[in-house]
Amino acid sequence: MNSTLPSDVIGRRVEVNGEHATVRFSGIVPPVAGLWLGVEWDNPERGKHDGSHEGTVYFKCRHPTAGSFIRPNKVNFGVDFLTAIKNRYVLEDEPKEEETEQIVIIGNKPVETIGFDSVIKQQSQLSKLQDVSLRNCAVNGAGDQGGIAKACPNIRSIDLSKNLLSSWEEVIDIASQLKHLEVLNLSENRLTFPSSSPSPTRAFSTLKVLVLNRTGITWAEVLCCASGWPVLEKLYLESNNIVISERPTDVLQTVKLLDLSSNQSIDENQLFLVAYLPRLEQLILSDIGISSIHFPDAGIGCKTSMFPSLQYLVLNDNQIAQWSFMNELDKLQSLQALSCTRNPLTEGSKDAQTTRQFIIARIGQLRTLNKCTIEPEERRGAELDYRKAFGNEWKKAGGHQDPEKNRPNEEFLAAHPRYQALCLKYGAPEDGELKTQQPFLLKNQLLTLKIKYPNQLDQKVIEKQLPESMTVQKVKGLLSRLLKVPVSELLLSYESPKMPGKEIELENDLQSLQFYSVENGDCLLVRW
Repeated sequence: MNSTLPSDVIGRRVEVNGEHATVRFSGIVPPVAGLWLGVEWDNPERGKHDGSHEGTVYFKCRHPTAGSFIRPNKVNFGVDFLTAIKNRYVLEDEPKEEETEQIVIIGNKPVETIGFDSVIKQQSQLSKLQDVSLRNCAVNGAGDQGGIAKACPNIRSIDLSKNLLSSWEEVIDIASQLKHLEVLNLSENRLTFPSSSPSPTRAFSTLKVLVLNRTGITWAEVLCCASGWPVLEKLYLESNNIVISERPTDVLQTVKLLDLSSNQSIDENQLFLVAYLPRLEQLILSDIGISSIHFPDAGIGCKTSMFPSLQYLVLNDNQIAQWSFMNELDKLQSLQALSCTRNPLTEGSKDAQTTRQFIIARIGQLRTLNKCTIEPEERRGAELDYRKAFGNEWKKAGGHQDPEKNRPNEEFLAAHPRYQALCLKYGAPEDGELKTQQPFLLKNQLLTLKIKYPNQLDQKVIEKQLPESMTVQKVKGLLSRLLKVPVSELLLSYESPKMPGKEIELENDLQSLQFYSVENGDCLLVRW
């Protein structure tokens, strides 16, 4: 622990027995003699009071139990950047060779040195560093001016999370000496940020990735500092109680990824303020409590002008419970990947596979859902099942197989914006498809299929009844016994009268005929 007290102790970040705090007071606390430090703990359960003692307020805390008085000799004020990097990266555990004397000329005088080789070796080790992690190393600042640039000029990525940095100025002092810095993680440093635009600096002129999770930064402070991030591509702002208060105009225009997770005060109206960042491709909104969204500039079947470049959206751990949310996501013109796990809509007793199918059917351009690729066969099956599932509702709302009479009401179109497009793609559902089936009766699960052999013209076309739950593997086993051909040589596909000229391969042996949307009257094609 430190034996001397820094002159600028107020506001300094400190560590005590593994817990971090900020110094709010330094002085005498009667009736006990001696110097005390008043600290506000990051973890309010660690403290005892709010900065008051026997009726006197010595400092203020945001939480009524976050304050404590501690003797200075119990406090660790940390070390400078260069000391921390030497402690972690200079190899001191190698077998020491016998130290030799060397003569060096300083000025005009010869000077004997011992261990000069080890100094050169240390410098060589540091100068080669490119990716550095100093997480939880009690770093409190840059140290001697120019020391970082001289010792380790080639650093490109650095993790400074959970240290004792107290201000953005200290970060600038470090970054300004790292001319090639591209990645900087400052998470879990309780930093004070400038409230007005800081002086122009080139400290972050090459920075592409900045992580500011749990730093206490506000949205106004983000915009204030962002003018110094001219090429930033990824910005992480998780768990900062952020409220998006204004639209970024001349800043953040290069950002491709924005993480706003666990900022519970963010709602859809605030999100619209970042909706016109021109290069934003990935938006992470996990655990913000969002339950609804509506793009007011786009009607049914139209695309919104908001988020024009957004390709990947993460909505895990939210309160999404309505299908209208998924309908709105179909309005995003560039969306290709979605993650939306642990929401009321996707959890509970519902069939997870059916939920997945309905999401796929409602968002037409989606290629990946919850990190699983949507293959063309899965999309076709999902859209056909969705078309069938809501066919009776469509008919009651005014839907009709005759295009001239097909006029479903506005309420249905609002609830199922893509339904009409699916009817154009696959044809309107026939009455036979919409009959209510009784799944517990085997006869209601049997499919009547033709079986053809395109490469074996001497084989007659046959007709078979097969359960729709039968796997491709079992179908192959049946055909293997029938044709006396090894299962490993059989290749299956099928044609549907609804998709003339198109052949669908049954590639996955573990999937059922129902998965591939094989229906009554379809034709199995068998090759070997």
